[in-house]
Amino acid sequence: MSKSEFLWPGSVAGLAGQPLSAGTAFAPGNAPPVPGAPMQLTATQQQSLDTAFADTLNAGVHGLCFSPYVDGQGPGTVVTEPQIRARLQVIQNNTRWVRSFSCTDGNELIPRVAHECGLKTLVGAWLGTDAAINEREIEGVIAVARAGHADIVAVGNEVMLREDMSEDKLLSFIERVKQALPGVRVGYVDAYYLFEKHPRITAACDVLLTNCYPFWEGCPLDQAIAYMQSMMQRVRAVAGDKPVIISETGWPDKGSAFHGAVPSKVGAMRYFVETHAWAQRDGIDVFYFAAFDEAWKVGAEGDVGAYWGLWDKDGSSKFATGLTA
Repeated sequence: MSKSEFLWPGSVAGLAGQPLSAGTAFAPGNAPPVPGAPMQLTATQQQSLDTAFADTLNAGVHGLCFSPYVDGQGPGTVVTEPQIRARLQVIQNNTRWVRSFSCTDGNELIPRVAHECGLKTLVGAWLGTDAAINEREIEGVIAVARAGHADIVAVGNEVMLREDMSEDKLLSFIERVKQALPGVRVGYVDAYYLFEKHPRITAACDVLLTNCYPFWEGCPLDQAIAYMQSMMQRVRAVAGDKPVIISETGWPDKGSAFHGAVPSKVGAMRYFVETHAWAQRDGIDVFYFAAFDEAWKVGAEGDVGAYWGLWDKDGSSKFATGLTA
């Protein structure tokens, strides 16, 4: 997830498909896409938000995006089962599902440990430009699912967005996994508009897994939930009778503003509460990004990259003091 990846044609820039600029009106509501100061709450308002946040998390959300990395680690680090288990134990009472992103370098252990913690799993195979790694990921996700530890399989994450391989190649991976795993739901993760642009990918999936980030489209917080709803509507319009799941969404609490989207603690808390209120009301399955802050992400995403977690990099709650153990 990076700034360049999320300047999506036909989204941010409105309907012209051009990147936002300081003089471009933001489509929903025509709010100017210029950074503003973080909102200030009264003591009563802050107490109300604190309570709503804690109540939402204590009640348990549908899903959390989960990476086991601690400070100093990142993709390529080999993670161990004790580390995975320790991280999952922090969040296991606050979610029903976890989403993992890879099936190599120890990440293939996440689904089994998650099941042992009473959680369901959306298990990802990370696909990119390295053919040897891709093969290891596909073999890994098939092995995990055959062992009974994948409730849903995601073959690739934003591969079309990054243009890491051809549509035909991605389709071949999806079909290979589906043939290897009869009875397991298989899908693909990407930005919502790419399911419109790639109907063959859409048709191949059992379930559509869509990433929806109003923040990375420069959307002001006050319009973010309505904008995310419009993203969801666009995927549903091409999904037919296939289920649609929001595989990622979130809001950072620190870092630089991105056009009209301003990171803040209040904004992150509000977005979390309002996202799950909508999801519960409308029966939407959401995997919130992310469980933990990840310091390694600053390189690709700028200074906001490290601050998307509900818990900090050390596993401490960032926003709520009344969480149940």
